[in-house]
Amino acid sequence: MRAFRFAIRAVGPLSAERWLAQARRAEELGYSALLMPDHVIPELSPHPALAAAAAATTRLRVGVHVLDNDYRMPLLLAREVATLDRLSGGRVELGLGAGWMTSDYRQLGLAYDPPKVRIDRLVEAIAVLKRLFAGERVDHDGAHYRMRGAEIGVAPVQRPHPPLVIGGGGPRVMRIAAREADIVSFIPQMSARGRPRVREATADATAAKIARLRAAAGERFERLELCAWVAHVNVVDGRTPIGALGARLEGIATGLIRTPYVLAGTRASIREQLLRYRDRLGISYWTIPAQGMEALAPIVGELAGR
Repeated sequence: MRAFRFAIRAVGPLSAERWLAQARRAEELGYSALLMPDHVIPELSPHPALAAAAAATTRLRVGVHVLDNDYRMPLLLAREVATLDRLSGGRVELGLGAGWMTSDYRQLGLAYDPPKVRIDRLVEAIAVLKRLFAGERVDHDGAHYRMRGAEIGVAPVQRPHPPLVIGGGGPRVMRIAAREADIVSFIPQMSARGRPRVREATADATAAKIARLRAAAGERFERLELCAWVAHVNVVDGRTPIGALGARLEGIATGLIRTPYVLAGTRASIREQLLRYRDRLGISYWTIPAQGMEALAPIVGELAGR
């Protein structure tokens, strides 16, 4: 059974001072990583912001949860990631997904292809990226990418490449993750408008996805780290009766729905929830919104690394 670790997901157009202070505080509280999304919204651009966060810390891992494969060509992405890994001393997690937010595609002027095409493109990109990270000079003629003599010129510190995080939940994505990923991040499947599909957010639905992943991965399953994308955190601290009541009610509702994607209730109840989901589902890596960083910190201090 893997030890617990926790990451925060940060968004928002923060000032340089607040951004760096947040990274240092996350490290101080025992969080393993600082992650950012990859959407065309008012926020800091991921790789420059993560480079600054890595420079301001010593142990904190950094990454994008997850990069939309369609937004960058594999060669440029490999160079960015390898450079960030080298400058951070080997602290990058490479998250990749097939893309889903239609507003991003509209702003970027990209065609929003059917899921099969986007996932086919992701599979092809992963194969190219791994060759580039290995230091190959790549000639490639594929359905989606063509390149001659492509090389990144800088090797990542982590070999053979930074840990690859594949996020999603659909059957085909689970098969790809079983074959290619180091970390599999379970996310409630979203509509094209970014709304979670409730039926996909239950513990039972997640258990079914993990079962498919296990079947597809075979012996490789034991090497995979399983991660849950937590949408909401509300911890009872006993100081604000209205807030405490709200958290208790949310905790009851979460218990009834049995979803690993909401952490609400008392510290004791959330701690038990995390232990239960690790025992039942094998999920040991939890990513939470930055707004919950301080509230969850006592639980992180107790469980991280254990």
